[in-house]
Amino acid sequence: MNAKLPGITCAVIVAIAALFLSEHYGASAMLFALLLGMAMNFLGQEGKCVAGIHFAASTILRIGVALLGLRITFHEIAALGLNTGAMIIAAVVLTLLFGAIFVRFTSADTRFGILTGGAVAICGASAALAIAAVLPRGANHDRDTSFTVIGVTALSTIAMIIYPIASRALGFDEHQAGIFIGGTIHDVAQVVGAGYSVGKEAGDTATIVKLLRVAMLLPVILVLSLVMHRNSDKASRPPLLPWFAVAFGLLVAVNSLIDLPKPVTQAAGELSRFALVVAIAAIGMKTSLKELTVLGLKPVLLMVAETLFLAGIIIGMMKLLNL
Repeated sequence: MNAKLPGITCAVIVAIAALFLSEHYGASAMLFALLLGMAMNFLGQEGKCVAGIHFAASTILRIGVALLGLRITFHEIAALGLNTGAMIIAAVVLTLLFGAIFVRFTSADTRFGILTGGAVAICGASAALAIAAVLPRGANHDRDTSFTVIGVTALSTIAMIIYPIASRALGFDEHQAGIFIGGTIHDVAQVVGAGYSVGKEAGDTATIVKLLRVAMLLPVILVLSLVMHRNSDKASRPPLLPWFAVAFGLLVAVNSLIDLPKPVTQAAGELSRFALVVAIAAIGMKTSLKELTVLGLKPVLLMVAETLFLAGIIIGMMKLLNL
């Protein structure tokens, strides 16, 4: 563990700086952490920090994802009703498939389409990090993860501004606006901001709908793990059930069955957020800005298309199901 301490310390310092900047300037802490980490890319290439940075980008990442389970209960999911639940599940699955299919029009591979599609469909940067943790590690793994985090954070911020205006233009009442915003905006923080800018009912509804999308992280990770396990050779085969996915599911069950004190769930939420910011700082340290420019415009257009596809699916199904 002593060998990992310098790298972990660097990632933690960058994470603290990112949270400070986020609090004072209002932008995403994950985006700040990624950009600051990329500015310190030399630390992740060689020297004493490499082992700790790798640990932060892998193990600390998985701890942060597992702790997300304490943000969700089965009761909150059930409260949405069958039609809303079915719509969100269908939208997540279709957006993932859209990314996996249309990535062929870019220079990237199917894994990149799954990564971006999952980030857009589920919960933005957190989903990108969780899905990246179960995908096979190719030569461009960290580059693709960093690119996805930047792209999905930027699109989520734009959506936070535009979607409340769009919901009014579409004639949605507060409840409908909440379903639309919660079902389409990528990151949880932007969902909350956009929802409550419309009204209290819209904000409450948007938050609950968003939590259902976050809950979809578990089945998506498990399905991807099964597929990757089956398609890998025995030497490189990943675990059938990743420990952090199992922990995520167990924490959802605990939070549903036991009335945990609010300070406990709040502390777990803050710890999860901090762990994910530390992890994305470490991923930034492993990523070169020059590597990101190689991807070009087509992957950006793919993420925009996935975002518009998700919004179109939600609007169409809301009208179809009369929500």
